[in-house]
Amino acid sequence: MRELIFQEDAGQRLDKYLQKYLKQAPKSFLYRMLRKKNIVLNGKKADGSEKLKQGDVIRLYLADETVDKFRGEERIYPSWPGLEIVYEDSQVLLVNKPAGMLSQKAAPEDVSLNEYLVGYLLERKQVTKDSLAGFTPGVCNRLDRNTSGLVIGAKTLGAAQEMGRLLKERRAGKFYLALAAGNISRGERIRGWLVKDRKNNQVRIGKEPSPEGAPIETVYEPLASNGRLTLLKVELITGKTHQIRSHLASAGHPLAGDGKYGDPALNRYMRERYGLNHQFLHSWQLTFPCMEAPFEALSQRTFTAGLSKNFQDILKAEGLDRS
Repeated sequence: MRELIFQEDAGQRLDKYLQKYLKQAPKSFLYRMLRKKNIVLNGKKADGSEKLKQGDVIRLYLADETVDKFRGEERIYPSWPGLEIVYEDSQVLLVNKPAGMLSQKAAPEDVSLNEYLVGYLLERKQVTKDSLAGFTPGVCNRLDRNTSGLVIGAKTLGAAQEMGRLLKERRAGKFYLALAAGNISRGERIRGWLVKDRKNNQVRIGKEPSPEGAPIETVYEPLASNGRLTLLKVELITGKTHQIRSHLASAGHPLAGDGKYGDPALNRYMRERYGLNHQFLHSWQLTFPCMEAPFEALSQRTFTAGLSKNFQDILKAEGLDRS
């Protein structure tokens, strides 16, 4: 017999939970086990349509071999001691993702920030392998592999839903630091239309509306300039793939180190002098609006993620260090 205690947010159907927990089991098997009372909820017969709440007890009167077989191969969630937690409470955590790390898997063999987050929570016994069958914590906003900075992680289903709404409705302020080519002396609010080229994993920016394009809006202001390079504070009004990189490049200010949209001569200089092999772009600050319980600890607060040592060294050497 296997006993499961439901610890996630209320409202999930019993049959959906069972399908996640016994992911290799046919649905017909699960419903047959429910009919035969080999799977019961709080000691009573269930049909699968019941809405679960925290503390509900699900008992599987099945052989361990059967459960293990239908559980399938367990995912590996590695622990990573270098995980930089900027903020954490019972609902969310904010992580300073390093450049070079995926936010989410792109292929089955990948290990992404998602896996490290779950490994972190498993290590601290905030989740269990059984609880992951109901809800798997994960990232709410994605950054490009080679963009560093703040990523929101949701510990609960309710947090994932609330953070998703917050980002979709653009109620959270998202600010980046970017090192751009050229001498930029004043801030701008630029608009355009972004069209994806999925085959080449690139985008292009147009000034006129197009049927396949999505409207984008980016705001930037200069923080420091040495005449050749400008450190920008960029506010992402919309949040599309490669938006900051492509939008600034289309405005004549490609990012230092950007292999897709950047200037080859500038990139060569940054690589040879500083060893920079990716775009200088950092998700720097997140500002939250007024939030209600259980997210009141985030209400009207701003969180900041520090720059990598390499980025700090570049700014200092180029006379752009604003500390």
